[in-house]
Amino acid sequence: MWKLQDPQLCATIACDIYKHLRASEMKKRPSTDFMDRVQKDVNASMRAILVDWLVEVAEEYRLVPDTLYLTVNYIDRYLSGNVMSRQRLQLLGVACMMIAAKYEEICAPQVEEFCYITDNTYFRDEVLEMESTVLNYLKFEMTAPTAKCFLRRFVRAAQGINEAPSMQLECLANYIAELSLLEYSMLCYAPSLVAASAIFLAKYILLPSKKPWNSTLQHYTLYKPVDLSDCVKDLHRLCCGSHNSTLPAIREKYSQHKYKFVAKKYCPPSIPGEFFQNLGC
Repeated sequence: MWKLQDPQLCATIACDIYKHLRASEMKKRPSTDFMDRVQKDVNASMRAILVDWLVEVAEEYRLVPDTLYLTVNYIDRYLSGNVMSRQRLQLLGVACMMIAAKYEEICAPQVEEFCYITDNTYFRDEVLEMESTVLNYLKFEMTAPTAKCFLRRFVRAAQGINEAPSMQLECLANYIAELSLLEYSMLCYAPSLVAASAIFLAKYILLPSKKPWNSTLQHYTLYKPVDLSDCVKDLHRLCCGSHNSTLPAIREKYSQHKYKFVAKKYCPPSIPGEFFQNLGC
């Protein structure tokens, strides 16, 4: 069975940590129908454009990946209960990213930098007021398990005890998980399920002839192959369609050398159905 060697990964309490994360991910999830139920002036396409732009902002300020994931979580949780006009959607985005940066970054960008990045569309006081509104609506509950939290553990499980760490696998899984942020429809899947499915698809893309799932991954993710089927197929659709997307920020980001050019990897058009059969079948 795969073991954690790095003491900073807290091997002795990792199981308890991830058990807690799996329980709390259900409590900090946005609604899956807020576009139909709450929003009148904002739609899924506008949300996708906002997230695509925020990916560029995160790259510009070299923010850690967790900041981006938390930003999207805050946006969706806020939109789940508050009507938002399209003119103020970008304001919500920068306010949520500012909160997430304060939570995650060692040195978060100042409010003036978030005003600047919007071409000064919004004044300092507007951003601060929106920050306060979001914080109060979310009751200052800023800790939220995202797909990125689970990916760290799942990537190590995927690499196995006898395998050298694969940067390609890690980058490709991160690319696939990040693509899911653009899609409003992906909110129906729990973050841990998205992370596990991203690992499944990344392994398949890198080695299409081999079954992506094994007993080690099942043990650490708590997901069987059949549990992943719908989410993997949706991620596969996103991956195959990313070449023609009008929102290129994530694809361009992961086409860089530092991410091993994983966005340029060939994505097979279909996944064999037997790969979703439970282990031992």
